Amino acid sequence: MDNNSLFNNFVLFTTSFHRVTHEFTKDAKSDLVSQIQYKILEYIAVSQPVTPSDINDCMNMSMPNTSRELKKLSEKNLIEKIHDKDDRRKQYIRLSKEGKAMMNESFAIIESRFLERVKDLSKEDLDEIEHAINIFQTKLFNE
Repeated sequence: MDNNSLFNNFVLFTTSFHRVTHEFTKDAKSDLVSQIQYKILEYIAVSQPVTPSDINDCMNMSMPNTSRELKKLSEKNLIEKIHDKDDRRKQYIRLSKEGKAMMNESFAIIESRFLERVKDLSKEDLDEIEHAINIFQTKLFNE
């Protein structure tokens, strides 16, 4: 396979991935948060603790927008800000107890949709999917 063909397959894969991700996450978020706030919470849940700059980079947001959304999430008691003990200017963000509970509910909905999608696959198919995910994670997505 040449690089152009590999790239075209990658584009097709990422398009399909986004579509399926949307199907899995549709209506899984709490009505207490906006879509962007949910995406921030989701990122924090799988990467915590994170800095506001991490969120800014991952979400492709401006720093003022990131700060505003973090303030809203903090006011809703969904996140906690922790100051670095060595550098008080540096902040880390993690989910609060309420934020963890909200994200656990969302992830439970997403998990049930995922399990429904793969319920008829054989053990071998599931092993292949897990292997493929591991390859993507180690070869392409790790920095």
